[in-house]
Amino acid sequence: MMRLFARVMLAMCLTVAAGLNAQAQTKPKVTTLGPDFPKAALFVGNSFFYYNNGMPGHLSFMERAADDANKAAYRNTMATIGGSGLDWHDMDNLLRPGGLGAYSFDDHNVVVFNKPGRQFDAVVMMDCSQCPIHPQLKDAFTTFAKKDSEIVRAHDMRPVLFMSWAYLDKPEMTEGLAEAYTIAGNANDMLVIPAGLAFARVRKLQPELNLYAPDKRHPSPAGTYLAACVTLAALTGRSPVGNSYTMGIDPGTVQLLQKAAWDTVQDYYGR
Repeated sequence: MMRLFARVMLAMCLTVAAGLNAQAQTKPKVTTLGPDFPKAALFVGNSFFYYNNGMPGHLSFMERAADDANKAAYRNTMATIGGSGLDWHDMDNLLRPGGLGAYSFDDHNVVVFNKPGRQFDAVVMMDCSQCPIHPQLKDAFTTFAKKDSEIVRAHDMRPVLFMSWAYLDKPEMTEGLAEAYTIAGNANDMLVIPAGLAFARVRKLQPELNLYAPDKRHPSPAGTYLAACVTLAALTGRSPVGNSYTMGIDPGTVQLLQKAAWDTVQDYYGR
């Protein structure tokens, strides 16, 4: 009985270790958006984006902090449905002329009517947290990654995939999600933002740092900040290390998250 218990515990430990050290086996084909990176992006997804007052909004603050001279140019918008996969969203309708992004608000809460025409440079898409690896949903992920990327390009914008993270109590999800997103990105010539791999890296570096809400799925403020750092690095090629926007998180944690995000992006893209 004791030997059986020991084997079970060893297997569990190895599974957790594998999840925290996971990488996509397939290498990403697209590793940069180039110097003309997006300054206005639409984030299409679910509650992983909108927790903690919205990751895209925090990304905007980070982008403006990194480029104060042109801070008015940076604008990010969310179109999210709780629990949704890509198949829940009508991408063509979201990108219709005169729709989303027609106006926004400046730092003084004054309405700014944006120039008519294309409102976004890029569309960042995330499937539901299990969809890319779920046996009954993964085909829909493949189908809509292709369909939506074509729609985004037809609207003269660049499609991007956002690799989500494993649940706190299921770290083995990391590797499957990383592989599924990378394969879909390669198949459709899309950049993939490796947020899930950054979560795994931080959990290995500092296990006591909580990246999750109490439900063990959604991000804590630190998790949202980490996702914003990874997204900044992936979309712009700029390091988040030293960025002055901290989301109110303590300096030591900010430093850890910024560096982990940058290291993850460099490793994933093979730089």
